[in-house]
Amino acid sequence: MKKVFRIILLIVIIGVFIATIYFLYQKSKKEPIIFETENAFITDIIKKTVATGSVVPRKEIEIKPQVSGIIEDVYIEPGDVVKNGDLIAKVRIIPNMISLNNAEARLDQAKIDFEDAKLVHERQKKIFDEGVIPAAEFQQYEIALNRSKSELNSAENNLQLIKEGVTKDSKSSTNTLIRSTIEGMVLDVPVEQGNSVIESNTFNAGTTIAVVADMGEMIFEGKVDETEVGKIKTGMNLLLTIGAIEETKFNAYLEYISPKGVEENGAIQFEIKAAVELQKDFFIRAGYSANADIVLARKDSVLALAESLLIFDEDSVFVEIETAPQVYDKRLVKIGLSDGINIEVLSGITKDDKIKIPL
Repeated sequence: MKKVFRIILLIVIIGVFIATIYFLYQKSKKEPIIFETENAFITDIIKKTVATGSVVPRKEIEIKPQVSGIIEDVYIEPGDVVKNGDLIAKVRIIPNMISLNNAEARLDQAKIDFEDAKLVHERQKKIFDEGVIPAAEFQQYEIALNRSKSELNSAENNLQLIKEGVTKDSKSSTNTLIRSTIEGMVLDVPVEQGNSVIESNTFNAGTTIAVVADMGEMIFEGKVDETEVGKIKTGMNLLLTIGAIEETKFNAYLEYISPKGVEENGAIQFEIKAAVELQKDFFIRAGYSANADIVLARKDSVLALAESLLIFDEDSVFVEIETAPQVYDKRLVKIGLSDGINIEVLSGITKDDKIKIPL
């Protein structure tokens, strides 16, 4: 029995050894590489560059006061639509004390002069009525009375103008009532009731009370790299993708290319502007970020293949064509326009050729 057991054990060991050798052999044996193929196809090749920027109103106005003072009332808020001449805010004037004092003194003097001229006129009128003095002499007293009355009115208006910024005779044209200068939508109201404001003049830009823009006419403002700016020109068609409305494309037409570049992050950028064709179903808010695809060149219905299938060897371009199952022949091709993914094939292959896909 011991002899039989030893024989069986030896057979088992030999079997395990043979099985292990076979397993290691199969594992080390390389599987043949099977390459897949693609065919050329007919498509449109569009070469384009992308400009990043934003969509803004063509006409955007900052409304500023013509007088300095305190905001007494604000009649609008962002989002309101206003017309040219609509009331936006009211400013309460804080008068200059020196000017106020001079105006009050002028008014007091004008009152004294008027009362004096009035008494003289009444006295001379009695004498004139009695026929003591001629009409020509009495006329001088009437002129003096009218002049003193005019000076009194002027002094009263001047004092009221310094105090309130408006006279009793011209309340409709007061500078204290701030009105819109264009028709459009209110984008921003950076002031509140009680804020101090400074008038717009030669030496000061003034405080902005509201920003009003015509939202019916929008433009795209973006920048193009110096490597691409020489390939574009005004009148070109742009295709806008707006970040907040990704599902819809908007057409635009290039109107302006800056003659001067600006360095940004080590590259020279040129500003461009394009008129946007608005769509009724979408409201574009001022400042939306957008990307503009600018078509530099286009070829329709041409033979093309994936650019990744090309083999570049010095100045020549090749593809590998399947001549038999898993047998490939290197063939020279002539290429044309590329969009970065697909490339036009001018000669060398046909739609029926099976092109090897490199690993």
